[in-house]
Amino acid sequence: MSDILYVVIPCYKEEEVLPETSKRMKVKMESLISQGKISEKSRVMFVNDGSTDRTWEIIQKLHSEDKLFSGVDLSRNRGHQNALLAGLMTAKNWADMVISMDADLQDDINAIDAMVDKYYEGCDVVYGVRSSRATDTFFKKFTAEAFYKLMKLMGANIVFNHADYRLMSKRALEGLAQFGEVNLFLRGIVPEIGYPSGIVEYERAERFAGESKYPLKKMLSFAFDGITSFSIKPIRLIIDLGSLICILSVIFLVYSIVVKISGGSVAGWSSLMASIWLIGGIQLLSIGVIGEYIGKMYKETKHRPRFIIKSVINEVE
Repeated sequence: MSDILYVVIPCYKEEEVLPETSKRMKVKMESLISQGKISEKSRVMFVNDGSTDRTWEIIQKLHSEDKLFSGVDLSRNRGHQNALLAGLMTAKNWADMVISMDADLQDDINAIDAMVDKYYEGCDVVYGVRSSRATDTFFKKFTAEAFYKLMKLMGANIVFNHADYRLMSKRALEGLAQFGEVNLFLRGIVPEIGYPSGIVEYERAERFAGESKYPLKKMLSFAFDGITSFSIKPIRLIIDLGSLICILSVIFLVYSIVVKISGGSVAGWSSLMASIWLIGGIQLLSIGVIGEYIGKMYKETKHRPRFIIKSVINEVE
C-alpha cells in the first residue's frame, strides 16, 4: 500500500492565490494517487497564519467541497517559520511523508513527483533546490547568493539555493520535533537532523498573484536571524577586531612617544576625531551584536509556545 503524503502550505493573506493553488494541487495529488505513488488518504493542508483577509474562509470552503483539502488556523500571526512548523507538527500525526511549499506557486509542483521517488529510494529529507536564478534581478541574485555563502562561512550547515520547499519523512519530522528553540530557522535546523537526504532541482517561477511577503527589510532581518541562530562567529569576530584595535593602539602610542621625544608634533585634531568616531562606532556595533545574542537567550528561557492552534479541519478516513 502506498504511503500517505501531506503537502503543508503556510498562508498569510493569500486570498488571490488560493483558488489557483488549490486547483493545481488537486490535479497533482489526484495524478499521484492514480499512479499509486501516494495513498488516497493524502491531503493538502493549508495553514492560516492569522490572515486578516478571506484566506481562512476560502480554506474552509475548499475543505467543505473536497476532503482532499484540510486546514490549520493559528490564533494569531506567528510568522512564516512558525506557521510552517505548526503545519508540519500537525501533519505528522497522519502522514508518512510531508512536503512543505509556499502558496504563491513559485515552487514547481511538478518537482513533487521526483521528491516522492527519492523518498521511496530511502531519503528521509529531500531538498528542493533552484537550478538557476535566471528570473531574478541582479540585486536579488547577488544578495541571495551572498547570503548562502555568508551562512556557510559562519558555520551554518544549509543547502545552497534551498528555501523551504522540501520533503520530510515521518521519522525526520519526529527528529525535528526534538528541536525546541523559539528562534526558528528551519533551513539550518533540518540538515542538523542527520538522516539520509537527497536533492531535486527545479525552476522557480514568478509569483502567480499578490505581493511578496518578504520585502528587502524582512529578508535582511531573516538573514540576520539565521546567522545569529546558528553561529557564534560574529562574537568571535568582535574579539578579533577588539584585539586588532588594541594592537594598533599600542603601535600608535609608541609612535606618538617617539615623535614627541624627537621633537616632532603629534598628528592633529582630524586624525584624533576620526579615530574616536571609528572606535565608538565599532563599540556600538559590537554591543548591538552581543545584545542580539542576549535577546535570543532571553526569548529561549521563557519557553513560550511558538504557535497556538485555534482549530484544525481534516477529514481522516
